[in-house]
Amino acid sequence: MKYSFLIPVYNRPEEVDELLQSLTAQSFRDFEVIVVDDGSSRPCQEVCQNYAKCLEIHYYEKPNSGPGQTRNYAAERARGEYLLILDSDVIVPPGYLEAVEQELRREPCDAFGGPDRAHASFTPMQKAINYAMTSFFTTGGIRGGRKKMDKFYPRSFNMGVRKETYLALGGFSRMRFGEDIDFSIRIFQEGFRCRLFPDAWVWHKRRTDLRKFFKQVHNSGIARINLYKKYPGSLKLVHLLPGLFTLGTAVLLFASPFCPYALLPLVLYALMVCADATRLEHSLHIGLLSVAAAFVQLTGYGTGFWRAWWRRCVCGKEEFEAFKKNFYK
Repeated sequence: MKYSFLIPVYNRPEEVDELLQSLTAQSFRDFEVIVVDDGSSRPCQEVCQNYAKCLEIHYYEKPNSGPGQTRNYAAERARGEYLLILDSDVIVPPGYLEAVEQELRREPCDAFGGPDRAHASFTPMQKAINYAMTSFFTTGGIRGGRKKMDKFYPRSFNMGVRKETYLALGGFSRMRFGEDIDFSIRIFQEGFRCRLFPDAWVWHKRRTDLRKFFKQVHNSGIARINLYKKYPGSLKLVHLLPGLFTLGTAVLLFASPFCPYALLPLVLYALMVCADATRLEHSLHIGLLSVAAAFVQLTGYGTGFWRAWWRRCVCGKEEFEAFKKNFYK
């Protein structure tokens, strides 16, 4: 068997249903699907059973241990030459596997990943959050938006790896946040070849409101410091930018009562984001929501970054997370 899809899930049976439905439309058919419920109170066994006749699907349940360990559990039971790791909140286009197959035939590699997009059916808020996570003006294109990148670090929402490579690396670590970047760093450290497959993209729902989005990016900021403590060379300038933006925003807000033009940089940035998002989505409504999502993305990540920096680099505390219990709800 060529491919095994590994899908960890926690209390998201509706999303798993949509993902499995999209897998039935794949033009390339040499694959199996492994769904693992990570201690869900709303299991998706019945959903998976509905696809037993059209997919080679295997369903498992286990106590909650986080996404990384759940992927390891699935990988132990996979039979494919390549493991394709997806988050449960994605939908794959019909040509996804064909795009992966063509890239591997053209230039084989040990690991790979693809970008993400917003589906036309997503809510305006989901589209705005997608913009905030993929735009050059917010993340600098490091999530697969640029085809020419010195190194591409795949994320767990859309990641592929040769099973032999996965086993050689020992799978995912016990980190609950940033575990996919930890895995990607070890891919390069061990000398394996990793590539961006720009045409192997997925539709990614992400969070449904700004409160949940803040939790996600805040923990991402914390995870970046945890990764820095583990791999000192992994911290790049682009990772510092949200923290600098957050500090700059705080300074400008503090200065605004004393200087009438203090907020002008923030206004100009908001107008730039609004114009760009409106152009891309053909919607002023989404453009305005994208401004809010961009500020949440940058300041949420930035506050998590500085919080972890103070706790770990200044106070010498151990690794931690901010929203461990209710992050996935």
